[in-house]
Amino acid sequence: MKYNYYDRDIECMARGEIEALQNERLVRQVKYVYDNVAPYRKKMDAAKVKPADIKSVKDLCKLPFNDKADLRDNYPFGLLAVPRGDLARVHASSGTTGKLTVSGYTRNDLEIWGGLMARCLVNAGATPESVIHVAYGYGLFTGGLGVHIGAEKLGAAVVPASSGNTARQIMLIMDLKADLLCCTPSYAAYIADEMKRMGIEPADIPLKAGMFGAEPWTEGMRRSIERDLGIEAFDIYGLSEIMGPSVSIDCPAHNGLHVWEDHFIAEIVDPKTLEPIDGDGKTGELVFTTLTKEGMPLIRYRTKDLCSLGRAPCACGRTHARMGKIKGRSDDMLIIRGINVFPSQIETVLLNIREAAPHYQIVVDRVNNLDTLEIQVELNEGMFSDTVKGIEAVKKQIQKEMAAALGIAPVIRLAEPRSLPRSEGKAKRVVDKRALG
Repeated sequence: MKYNYYDRDIECMARGEIEALQNERLVRQVKYVYDNVAPYRKKMDAAKVKPADIKSVKDLCKLPFNDKADLRDNYPFGLLAVPRGDLARVHASSGTTGKLTVSGYTRNDLEIWGGLMARCLVNAGATPESVIHVAYGYGLFTGGLGVHIGAEKLGAAVVPASSGNTARQIMLIMDLKADLLCCTPSYAAYIADEMKRMGIEPADIPLKAGMFGAEPWTEGMRRSIERDLGIEAFDIYGLSEIMGPSVSIDCPAHNGLHVWEDHFIAEIVDPKTLEPIDGDGKTGELVFTTLTKEGMPLIRYRTKDLCSLGRAPCACGRTHARMGKIKGRSDDMLIIRGINVFPSQIETVLLNIREAAPHYQIVVDRVNNLDTLEIQVELNEGMFSDTVKGIEAVKKQIQKEMAAALGIAPVIRLAEPRSLPRSEGKAKRVVDKRALG
C-alpha cells in the first residue's frame, strides 16, 4: 500500500495547538526519562527539579542541558530508557576522543523516523512514483538508512547507492531516471562536476530535485548546485542523537527549515551563558528536546550548531517553526588573531565570484607565534587558461572581498581545476595545523 505523507492537519496546525501538543508530550517525556534513565535522574536531582515541576514548555529552562560528553560518559547504553532487548537498531557517530556517540532506536522510534522522513520527501516533491537515489553512506551513519526507510514508507522506489564510485552513481541516475538525489551538498557539487566533465548537460539529467544535508552549506552553493544539475535543492537537517535526517527540512518557499514540532522542541540559547535567546531571527546555539523518542530520549540536547529560529507564518502554509541555515558550530569556529571566522562565511564569498569553483580548503597555521589563514580556491575550467593578469585580478578580488567579510586579510592561493580534495561524504574544509604542533 502507498501512502500520502502530507498531513495538513499536523503540518498546518495553529500555533496554539502546536504548543498544547508540546506541553502534553513534554510533561509525559520528562517523567518517562526521570523514571527510566539514571543519569538524567541524577542531573535533575542535582538541579532540584522533579517531573512535577514541569507543566509546560515554559518550564523547559528549569531542566539541565545534555551534550555529546554525556553520551560519551555513559557509553554505550547508559542513557537507554528501555531494556536492551527492546532495541531494534543502533546508530552512532564519530567523536573527537575516538569514542562513538551511540543512539538506540526502538521499533516505534523507527516507525516515527520513517514517517517523518517520508514527510520530508513529500515536502521536497517526492511521490510514490518517484525514483529516489540515496548517495549518503549506509551503516552507523544515519543518512543512508534514514532516507531509505522514509522512501519505503512513502512507497517510492529507492536506489541504495551509498557513497563512492561516482561514475556508477551517474550511470544509475541516468539509466534509472532518478528524480530525487539525496546526499551531502559537497558530494552533489562533485557529481555535478563529473557530469559536466562527461559532457552531460543539465537538460539531459532526469533529476528534478535534491535533498542535501549532513554539513552546513550556503545559499550560494544551493544556486550553484541547482544551476549545474538543473534541479530544485532542499536543505534537510538531523543528527543521529536526535533522529537522524528528518528533524527539519526546507520547504518550497526556501525561507528556513521547518522543525517538526509535534516531535521536537527547538530552543536557541547563548552558547556561552546558556541563557535562552528570545525573539525570532536571533542567532545562537540550537538545542533540542525529543518528545516521542523511546529508546534514547534526549532533553535539552546541545547540538553546537549555530542558527536562528522563526515562527512567523510561511508562504507554503506550514506553521511549524523554521530554522535558519546553519551558520557554523560553536565548537568548530576558528579564532584567527582574536577574530571569529566560520567556514560558511568563506563559502558565501566564493560562491558569489563567478570565476571560482565551489571547491576550497582553509589552512590555518601559526608562524612565529602569529596565526595565519590561507584559503585555497579552485578556479573554473575556462578561467585557469586566462592570462596571468586576469588570474591576478581574480586573486585580488577574492582577497579584497574576504578581508571585508572576515575582518582579517587571508592569503589566497589559486588552484587548478579538480586539484583540491573531493569528498564523497562530509567535506573536510579546514586543516588546522596549529592543533598538530
